[in-house]
Amino acid sequence: MLEQLEELHTQALNELGKIDNIAELESWRVCYLGKKKGLPQILRSLSTLSLEERKRVGAKANEIKKSLELILTEKKRGLEEASVISLVDREKLDVTLPGRPIPTGRLHPITQTLEEICDVFKNMGFQVVEGPDVEWDYYNFEALNIPQHHPARDMFATLWIDSEVGEKSRLLRTHTSPMQIRIMEQSRPPIRVIVPGRTYRYEATDATHESMFYQVEGLAVDENITLANLKSTLFEFCHYLFGEETKVRFRCDYFPFVEPGVEVAIQCLSCHGTGCRLCAYTGWIEILGAGMVHSDVLKRVGIDPEIYTGFAFGLGVERIPMLRYGIDEIRLFYSNDLRFLKQF
Repeated sequence: MLEQLEELHTQALNELGKIDNIAELESWRVCYLGKKKGLPQILRSLSTLSLEERKRVGAKANEIKKSLELILTEKKRGLEEASVISLVDREKLDVTLPGRPIPTGRLHPITQTLEEICDVFKNMGFQVVEGPDVEWDYYNFEALNIPQHHPARDMFATLWIDSEVGEKSRLLRTHTSPMQIRIMEQSRPPIRVIVPGRTYRYEATDATHESMFYQVEGLAVDENITLANLKSTLFEFCHYLFGEETKVRFRCDYFPFVEPGVEVAIQCLSCHGTGCRLCAYTGWIEILGAGMVHSDVLKRVGIDPEIYTGFAFGLGVERIPMLRYGIDEIRLFYSNDLRFLKQF
């Protein structure tokens, strides 16, 4: 049996020297050190030997086992190191090559425009406040001189949340003007704020209409505020966004919560007033509505219109980049097409 052990040891060493991968090494381990083959199989025959022979054979078997386990460990370590070196040689990295570009995020064009608009008015002394997207009928209509069954409600295709009709019914705000009432309820003049935010209309979408869009509302209330203050504020705003040479036009318009009301338009940036498809051949493009805060609105929030006056204005944010960059499709802003958004 000692001779069998020596032959097994020699055979194991010879085969181990020819192995060059981990899979073959595992097969070798199972063959010579597994529970049912190789050395353990020979040791099962020890029961047939005398006590003295069992001692000698057992000692020799343990010596061979430790030798094979040690050599197995060293061989495995060597094969793993060789595998790593081979992998490095195959996938060697040239550190002098330029790295892969990492795409950088950008602000959405509407966000950029909102920040620019807010900066203009902040430089004039306005504060920026925000309001809820879900609004009460009272703030969205009633307090703004648009009671139930008022024809002006037809101007707003409303997304209602509550089925009941009345001041306590809720809706997705159709404009940012409700914040006029909320601010004047909570603050006393002088007031000078702008309100950027999303607004919602229940209408079909097309190249110039979306069911969700952004507006910026402006409100100023103090003693001795006149229409001249409104005009100078909006002239400054238009010239900052569109250039000092841009012509600005004011015309009478109707909004229930201001009196008088005005429409503010700029000379068409495409045709410079000669008339084109963009401006419907009028030479002018309306960009916002404005006016002096109606005395009934001031009374409703407890501000004496005999002492205080104010002006308000509202503009659609999407229209600004559409005019500046010649974009003729409002839905591009919300289509998540990176080819379009990366241009900004």
